[in-house]
Amino acid sequence: MKKRAAILGTQEFQIMKVVWDQGRVTVRDVYETLLARRRVAYTTVMTMMNILEQKGFLRKMPGADRAYLYESAKSRKSVMRTMVMEFLDRVFGGSASPLMVHLIEDRHLTEDDLDELRKSIRRKGGSA
Repeated sequence: MKKRAAILGTQEFQIMKVVWDQGRVTVRDVYETLLARRRVAYTTVMTMMNILEQKGFLRKMPGADRAYLYESAKSRKSVMRTMVMEFLDRVFGGSASPLMVHLIEDRHLTEDDLDELRKSIRRKGGSA
């Protein structure tokens, strides 16, 4: 059986977006950024960041004033790729075609989006 890649939950992904956007951060940095958008407890952010470190998404190092600094251990692109692949496997049996059809039929793709897709297909060696 294939080992399932660690993926991020909603709160974990929100924390990682802050880390990716800001670089090296403290728990307080992340807490204050999230607090500007919604109510969240400092201890919750601290716990989630420790979990992200244990999962290998964050690296922790000593900082000034006894506060640890955290930085991403994985790029945004690689994490998003893993999450998309897991979604495709879980929802569409690993095939991107049904997802694309769904997006096109439900009008989630604009003409600009479709043009970008055509360009990507051409770059990969197909024709559109």
